[in-house]
Formats: sequence, structure tokens, C-alpha cells
Amino acid sequence: MTPATRVRHTAGRIRWYVRELTGESTYDRYVAHIRASCPDAPVMTRRAFERARMDAREADPREGFRCC
Repeated sequence: MTPATRVRHTAGRIRWYVRELTGESTYDRYVAHIRASCPDAPVMTRRAFERARMDAREADPREGFRCC
């Protein structure tokens, strides 16, 4: 493995880790799931998806209390 290939590989793994850690890849998985399970169903926009996700998180009492 050449040094340039090793750097690209490492950068790709870091990018994957950061996307998983921040939850950015959740929307991509949602879109893939909707398109695979029901291709005719409308897909929420990223903004609508994040809003629904935040509403569900805030409605769940196991997530803890929020001060703001």
C-alpha cells in the first residue's frame, strides 16, 4: 500500500467515524430504507427528517431532561 493510498484510506475511515458519531449518516440510511422498502413513498427532506427526529427524541422520557 502506497503512502498516498494509506492516507486516503485513513481519511475515509475518519470521515465515516465522524459521520456516525454526529448522526449525519442517519438520513442517508433513512433514504436508502424508504427507497428499498417502498419506492413510491415520498421521502422527507433532510430538514423535515431532522425535525421529526428531534421531536421524537424530546418526546421520549428516557432521553433525559432538557433545560432549554
